[in-house]
Amino acid sequence: MGAAKIKKGDSVVVRSGKDKGRTGTVLQVMPKEDKVVVAGVNIAARHRKPTQENPQGGIDRREAPMHISKVGIAGADGKPTRVRFETKDGKKVRVAVKSGETIDG
Repeated sequence: MGAAKIKKGDSVVVRSGKDKGRTGTVLQVMPKEDKVVVAGVNIAARHRKPTQENPQGGIDRREAPMHISKVGIAGADGKPTRVRFETKDGKKVRVAVKSGETIDG
């Protein structure tokens, strides 16, 4: 595995699956499992029994990890773009393939 093309805090677009077309911010990256957690996307509902800490019980809804290949960094037009690395001023930077603009990060 090379350097991370998607990092925490990036704005991404979901390319495939039930949430296709939705956008969100990356909350967590799991490089060993090739997964990302995106805010407001891939919501999983977990039914909880009442416990002493949570006497009401109920349904917990939270973002589940999804495969990193299902998301792409959002370009200036809001559509997903691939990412490549270039060296500028002796620093390795991420560049959007579609537009050629540098992605801060």
